[in-house]
Amino acid sequence: EVQLVESGGGLVQAGGSLRLSCAASGFTFDDHAIGWFRQAPGKEREGVSCISSSDGSTYYADSVKGRFTISSDNAKNTVYLQMNSLKPEDTAVYYCAAIFGFVVAGKGCPVEYDYWGQGTQVTVSS
Repeated sequence: EVQLVESGGGLVQAGGSLRLSCAASGFTFDDHAIGWFRQAPGKEREGVSCISSSDGSTYYADSVKGRFTISSDNAKNTVYLQMNSLKPEDTAVYYCAAIFGFVVAGKGCPVEYDYWGQGTQVTVSS
């Protein structure tokens, strides 16, 4: 069974940091792109960042560029999202998703994905 499980969310004060993890089972990260999304109450889902497992190329939304860092540990089948300098507007449920055969470099993040996780809540207090 294919699964993506997010963890690492929580409550943090503005200016603080969190590291989210997206652990995959049932498939390997080889030749996959992994994306992080977020959705706040009453708002549309927003793409945050993505990474290609094949070449490590990454992409960030302007809203998180310079504050968030995405990385992949293919041996652990896990992708991380290090979030620094968090702001109240970063509050949302964060989801990870995976798609086979997509390379981020030069193209940005995929629009569609094959697998989705259940999400983890991130709350940033002011």
